[in-house]
Amino acid sequence: MLVETPSIPGNLGRLATAIGLVGVDIGEIETVQVGPTSTMRNITIHCESEEQLEEAVQAIHDLDGGIRLHAVSDEVLKAHEGGKIQMKSRMDIRSLADLRRVYTPGVANVCKVLEEEPDKAWVYTSIGNTVAIVTDGTAILGLGDIGPIAGMPVMEGKAALFDRFVGISGVPILLDTKDPDEIVETVKHISQTFGGVLLEDIGSPHCFEVEERLKKELKIPVMHDDQHGTAVVTLAAVISACRSAGVDLKEAEVGQIGLGAAGLAICRMFKAYGVKGVYGADLSDDAKARLAEYGGTPVDSLSELMEQCDIVIATTGCPGLIKPEMVRKGQVILALSNPKPEIRPEEALKAGAAYAADGRSVNNVLGFPGIFRGVLNARAREITHPMLVAAAEAIANSTRPGDLVPHPLDPRVHEAVTQAVERVAREESV
Repeated sequence: MLVETPSIPGNLGRLATAIGLVGVDIGEIETVQVGPTSTMRNITIHCESEEQLEEAVQAIHDLDGGIRLHAVSDEVLKAHEGGKIQMKSRMDIRSLADLRRVYTPGVANVCKVLEEEPDKAWVYTSIGNTVAIVTDGTAILGLGDIGPIAGMPVMEGKAALFDRFVGISGVPILLDTKDPDEIVETVKHISQTFGGVLLEDIGSPHCFEVEERLKKELKIPVMHDDQHGTAVVTLAAVISACRSAGVDLKEAEVGQIGLGAAGLAICRMFKAYGVKGVYGADLSDDAKARLAEYGGTPVDSLSELMEQCDIVIATTGCPGLIKPEMVRKGQVILALSNPKPEIRPEEALKAGAAYAADGRSVNNVLGFPGIFRGVLNARAREITHPMLVAAAEAIANSTRPGDLVPHPLDPRVHEAVTQAVERVAREESV
């Protein structure tokens, strides 16, 4: 919003208060122009609905004292105009000699080399630096089954982050089928184009079948980011939280509330890390049965889990699910549903938690770029739990004391994850 305020002390505070009373979060405030009698500012706000935006606009109009709203624009939509990615040549083609090297006739020599030695495609083509980002659109963000086309902005975002942080070319693949057999067959048939496959926003429970089958049938690494990427960053956050609270994670009882794709992967990650007691609660009997298959212990009620566990992680999408009276003194609680957590951190701390946080800073971008850069560097054929644990530890070790996770834009974090994953991949010789 472009807002003009008279140059009188307190006017910016009045403006911010009016916006806040509507329940809208204020992001960036940028001074655009300072005049002799007034100041123009761009103010970014985050609204949950068109109705809430209209309330914020009306609240500003209702202010007296010369405060004026000049314009409202959707900066997110503007940023996505034309898409966020494109395919570009890495070579400058300006002469016939360039053309003959890049295309015909010179390219024929490279084709003959690859015919005789296909493995050299990792050297002479982009295959070894390209990852397919595959979705069927059935679990886009927190929006649900909205279709693959509606999920394309997410896939483009993943590709942009791959390029920005680790120099990988991410290629979105939108599938117009929800059938696991068709998904697996399609990815298998196009897999020779890529050095790895990142499954994204594929719904539960068929996401488990799709990933497991592709991991068995392909000779390149496959990872479902909603499962394992989330689990890596969650483990890193819990390691940091336990350090702040003085809790020995491996000796603690860990409870997971919500056993969807992310929740089950988080439980598996804690088992791989060496946590002895991992418990889970969910309304679905199938989900609890799957947890038992992975070595976890299902519990029948939320209250039972809260009473038993030292560390509690929630990924249910149900705001306010954890009541303050359920919190046990000294617990570590991460309520990761975003934007509204199962319990607000300040409520959990007031109720006696030793450490509490929500999911605003727990972002998968801390994990998946470095994980794939590491496995591609090592030419690994699969992504294993030891690699994922190494990634989580690298993230935790890059976190400043008192923080939950490092800043997602810090390039040193992605380099640390890359090195940790590559090292384990080479040690495992996969």
